This record gives sequence, C-alpha cells and structure tokens, in this order.
Amino acid sequence: MSEEKQTPAAPSLNILAQFVRDMSFENILAQKGADGEVNPDVNIQVNLDAKKRTTEGQFEVGIKVRIDSKNKGTEAQLFLLEIEYAGVFQIANVPDDQLHPFLLIECPRMLFPFLRRIVSDVTRDGGFPPLNMDNIDFIALYRQEIARRQAEAQPEATVN
Repeated sequence: MSEEKQTPAAPSLNILAQFVRDMSFENILAQKGADGEVNPDVNIQVNLDAKKRTTEGQFEVGIKVRIDSKNKGTEAQLFLLEIEYAGVFQIANVPDDQLHPFLLIECPRMLFPFLRRIVSDVTRDGGFPPLNMDNIDFIALYRQEIARRQAEAQPEATVN
C-alpha cells in the first residue's frame, strides 16, 4: 500500500468589505482665492496597516494616503488630500510565516484600484485635474518598511 501525500490546501483570499474609514480634502487654492497659472507638484505618502479581527481568519487592512500638492516655482499649497481606505479580508491556508507579507502586499494590491478611483474623483470634484496615481509597488514598500524596522532595532542591540 502506498502512502498518499496530502497536498496543502491552496491559499484563499476573499474581500468581505471595503470602505473609506476617513477622508479629508482641503482646496487651499480656493480658500485663498488665488488665480493664475497652476503647475502642480504632487507629493504622495503611503502607509499600510493590518490587524487581526475577532472572527477567525479575518483581517482588516488599511491604506493611508497623504497627497500634498504645491505649485511648482511658488511652492504655494494647492490642495491636501488625506484618505484611509480599508478592507476586511477572510484569509485561509496561508502559513503563519507568510501571513505578514501576504497582508501587506496582496491585500493592498486588491484595494488599490478602488482607492485610485476615489482619489481621481475627489481631486476632479475639488476643482483640479483628476489625479491618476501610478501603481504602487507593494513588494518594494514592504521591503522598505522591513529594512526601516531593522535599522531602528540595530542601534538598540549594539548599546551596552
């Protein structure tokens, strides 16, 4: 009699919900009543967050984006957009050692197209050309965060 190998179940990922947790859009240009030639320079900051929920296998993943737009040359602020977009995910069959990168790479990758659409609509509705964010390399973002955490932990380990 031959022994059959149990093939591990394939990882599964289901989006249970998506929502805007928090959003703020300030049209500073309109508040100041400024007019004239506008040549926007956009600075985008992205932060990721993931946490376990009380239901087994469920996680909440959030993408926080801060977009600061200034006029090239004058450095006058045009607008400020801050948004946190989140999703609730049901995840199964992902090994514990792979769960952290899975949550901070795969889940944001699934949420990003919806976040990009909201950013585009909000900037357009705010009186500016729609801001179409470039794709975000969530793998590189994850690696940068791991490297940053290791660099922060390094000095503590060498202090006597």
